[in-house]
Amino acid sequence: MLTYHLKKGPIPLYQQLYQAIKSDIIAGKLENEEKLPSKRSLARNLGVSTITVENAYDQLILEGLVYSREKRGYYVNDWQGLPSLKEREKIDHHIRLPEEEHFTFNFSEKQSQLDSFPFSIMNRMMHDTIANYQADLLKPPLGGGVAALREAIASHLASFRGMAVDPKQIIVGAGTEYLYGLLIQLLGRDKVYCIENPGYPKLRQIYTKQGVACRLAGIDNQGLRVEELEKQQAQIAHLNPTHHFPTGTTMPVSRRYQLLAWANQAEGRYIIEDDYDSEFRFHGKPLPTLQSIDASAKVIYLNTFSKSLAPTIRISYMVLPAQLANRFYQELAFYSCTVSTFEQYSLAQFIREGYFEKHINRMRRHYSKKREKVTQLIKDHFPNDQCQIIEGETGLHLVLKLQTSLSDREVKDRLLKQGIGIKSVSDYDMEPVVESRQLFLLNDAAVDLSKLQEALAVVKAELFS
Repeated sequence: MLTYHLKKGPIPLYQQLYQAIKSDIIAGKLENEEKLPSKRSLARNLGVSTITVENAYDQLILEGLVYSREKRGYYVNDWQGLPSLKEREKIDHHIRLPEEEHFTFNFSEKQSQLDSFPFSIMNRMMHDTIANYQADLLKPPLGGGVAALREAIASHLASFRGMAVDPKQIIVGAGTEYLYGLLIQLLGRDKVYCIENPGYPKLRQIYTKQGVACRLAGIDNQGLRVEELEKQQAQIAHLNPTHHFPTGTTMPVSRRYQLLAWANQAEGRYIIEDDYDSEFRFHGKPLPTLQSIDASAKVIYLNTFSKSLAPTIRISYMVLPAQLANRFYQELAFYSCTVSTFEQYSLAQFIREGYFEKHINRMRRHYSKKREKVTQLIKDHFPNDQCQIIEGETGLHLVLKLQTSLSDREVKDRLLKQGIGIKSVSDYDMEPVVESRQLFLLNDAAVDLSKLQEALAVVKAELFS
């Protein structure tokens, strides 16, 4: 008679019994065609209900480890003919996940501060969504997203960015990476896509993995150079005019009109305007978006709530020119929207009731005050001939110019030995790599002020002593 020690706890008894019998079968303790005890006798022996034994046997049958004969009982199946369970477990152990970097202090920290997220308000929005949208929550949304969220986003863009947008032009997706994939299908894999250099290497990886030609366009102190697009024979230009990453450059209006002129010179040319970070402008009025001054429907506007709310809020959107929006619903509407309707309705209410605008204003004030403290700490530690602060008008990071003879790699290696992580602008160079810009990034929005002073002291000691 089989005997196992089953304990009441978080794992149901039937699962414990199923796992115990499964282990004995795999280990060979229960042989092929061996008859198992009846449900009643095994239940009596283990002191459990017959339902517990029945559920365990049913699970074993589902996995092909046991089979039943009518009025004769349960038998061990020839599981050796099934895909090897032992071999499968062995293979699983070879999976290696990327390791997280751990630093005593990280100048490029991306983690949002817990006290900055409006948990209580968002919690109320979610409760209201369940109470008010029960029927809608069970309906599959359009491929572009639920109307309530698209309308809320259109209203926000009108008031904040001066953009006149039909909600039907807005396509919602879980992260900009997903939206890039849709754009490639809309614009074509035969096009030449051009991105900024330096810029996001991840963006290049996405385009390359999607099988399209991705080329690089250099930038100057006004952003992407239009002549680079001609040189690369680009048809699609992907750029960050409001706040280029990593340099922090803001493209002036004159350069924006040059880009629009380039797009109008040939059929099939488009500009993808990535406007992330644009909510956090600390000086002056925001410049108009390319989309808002585009008279020829050549600009595709992208933005995300990952920066303005939290990195884990995987809700992004794009505004398509009318002709591309029509093509999306004709050719790609079979895709299900990748953001749950529950999240969409909750965020729509958050925006519609003015909480998003209040959150942005509150965070802008918070980040502005924090930036003042960060810049003052830097000035207290370094004279101008050692460290210069390059502060952009928009965005959540600073660029530090360190006046050192060391290469960027040497700077990073020295600081890493002291447990300090830092990214250089050269980390974002793609062909050719500029080894020694002496430009380094400080994500002042996320750094821990209580530890920054000590970290700056280490930087000074390692690089300038």
